[in-house]
Amino acid sequence: MSPANIRFGTDGWRGVIADDFTFENVRRVAQATADYWNAQSQPKQTIVGYDNRFFSEVYARLVCEVFAANGLKALYPPVASPTPAISYAVHQRHLCGAVMLTASHNPPQFNGYKIKADYAGSADPEVCRQIEAWVDRTPVRFQNFEQAVKEGHVEIDDPRPAHIAAIKKHVDLRAIRRAKLRVVVDSMHGCGDELLAGVASSPRLRVETIRANRDVLFGGTNPEPIGKNLGPLCAAVRRSRAHVGLATDGDADRLGVVDDRGRYVSIQIVFAMLVLHLVRNRQEAPGLVVKSANGTVLLDRICQAHGLKLAEVPVGFKYICEKMRETDVLIGGEESGGIGFRGHIPERDGLLACLMLLEMLAMTGQKISRVIERVQKEFGRSVYDRVDMHFPLEKREKLIDSLRTSPPEKLLGVPVADVKTFDGIKYVCEDGSWLMFRASGTEPIIRIYSEAPSATRVKRLLDLGRKRAQSL
Repeated sequence: MSPANIRFGTDGWRGVIADDFTFENVRRVAQATADYWNAQSQPKQTIVGYDNRFFSEVYARLVCEVFAANGLKALYPPVASPTPAISYAVHQRHLCGAVMLTASHNPPQFNGYKIKADYAGSADPEVCRQIEAWVDRTPVRFQNFEQAVKEGHVEIDDPRPAHIAAIKKHVDLRAIRRAKLRVVVDSMHGCGDELLAGVASSPRLRVETIRANRDVLFGGTNPEPIGKNLGPLCAAVRRSRAHVGLATDGDADRLGVVDDRGRYVSIQIVFAMLVLHLVRNRQEAPGLVVKSANGTVLLDRICQAHGLKLAEVPVGFKYICEKMRETDVLIGGEESGGIGFRGHIPERDGLLACLMLLEMLAMTGQKISRVIERVQKEFGRSVYDRVDMHFPLEKREKLIDSLRTSPPEKLLGVPVADVKTFDGIKYVCEDGSWLMFRASGTEPIIRIYSEAPSATRVKRLLDLGRKRAQSL
């Protein structure tokens, strides 16, 4: 059997465990990563993190073994750690980069290999291409893990305390702990564990954590903090009459939110609320706001009202990271729940985003449902949804080409004002509603997204998009 072809997608290389994500292939990618870093004039020290997925800690040990044999000292956490903690370690300890073994929000049969660059964010496409080019150029070399630890080539090191100390400095922790709030945190069996409760809990602010234990099957659902996966959190919020429910994904770099009535809150609305919180409540200096191509139109309206510049980038936090490295970015976020903040690492951080939301509730003294109502009253009603449709890999290009070359004049009676093609295909109507198609960078699916002033129009637009895809 010939070796698997290693290709990096939206955020790293991912594959099915024991199919293409094997010990052999992980070692091949690790060797390529070591060769790339050794070819650079950088420090020869890195960190290899991992999440709660099946065998993640074993894969991480294999990577450490390869790095040790190639002259790279590797830090290895004693427990599963959030991706932003791994990235922060790169910043804090001036490392050449990092590797994180995680498939983030993907189904449990997947695992993945994320690369973090020396700037403490996702490796940009050029770095990924160069590492791909190194695959199989040199034989794989590795050293026994225990021997590498004994000789000092691998060091056991927990990055979480330093990361927690860093995010505490970005919020008014005293105000959060003084707030009389009941909070339910859903770690979705990921490596968020009970970290948020440890930071925010106080005699006044009570935090209950659910699904904090390791479960490599994630309770039978994907560890993605979106509405269909957060039934247990919605139920827990209603049962405990909590003020808010907060969720983090498998590697704790994304968040999900449930309001005080036990209803899932679209991340599009969460992102809009956080922008307003930074500008109005924290009165932060102006800076660039960055959204992904599938981001909400509310951000356009909010930025226009507050004189803020807005940039729209392709889907994938590495593109937001690029902007954060280039200029002064106030906040950058994506539809999938990844949000990054000024002054922190150029990386999405689910734990920090959760704390920012708690700070907003503490400073406003309002229920989150009331904050949402005020945002939509001022900037327009926004309803958003998406569907993930299984679609054969070999037919994706044909679909995207068809959507690009044959755009509709109208969508459900409303004229199409713009067609954006820099990432997938996005049809934008005159009333601000839109329909977008994009091939997943990690799975054989087509994602179809829509935003409109009403749930009925969103549903009809998604149905229209599904039919168009099915016709091909």
